[in-house]
Amino acid sequence: MKKLVAYYSLTGNTKKVAEAIYEVLPEPKSLTPLTEVQNVDDFDLIFIGFPVHSHSLPYKVEAFLKNLPSGKKIALFMTHGSIPGTRLSMEAMEQALVLSGGNKVLGSFSCRGKVSPQALEVLGKSPEHELWTEMAVTAASHPDRHDLEDAKTFARLVMLEANQ
Repeated sequence: MKKLVAYYSLTGNTKKVAEAIYEVLPEPKSLTPLTEVQNVDDFDLIFIGFPVHSHSLPYKVEAFLKNLPSGKKIALFMTHGSIPGTRLSMEAMEQALVLSGGNKVLGSFSCRGKVSPQALEVLGKSPEHELWTEMAVTAASHPDRHDLEDAKTFARLVMLEANQ
């Protein structure tokens, strides 16, 4: 089974999680920034990682999901500044699941990630983002080693599911 770990990362959070997932996958495997993926036809399992931007998917991730051929086995992972389990942390994953359409989603994983100081500064000035900014500040140490170990466990679980 040929595996691809494709990720979109601006601050490095999602890249760290992608690297942790890649580390535990058996060969053959490939780790590639999502914007550099040329063709997914040869891959049997695709891990797709992304950061959350304004409670949704970045456009490049949305386009990637929309253009996936039907019938692929995929697993989704994301990083975000919100507290896990809140509506703010779940909206983007729900969007990704909807866009996954005719593909078999074998699992999803979410962990916190440090938010850039620039984003905190800009969003902290708007009253509607005040609560989110408070949450995002507490994500400064993430993804931490526990998050990365959880990502590895997620990858192993997806592999078990893919082999059934």
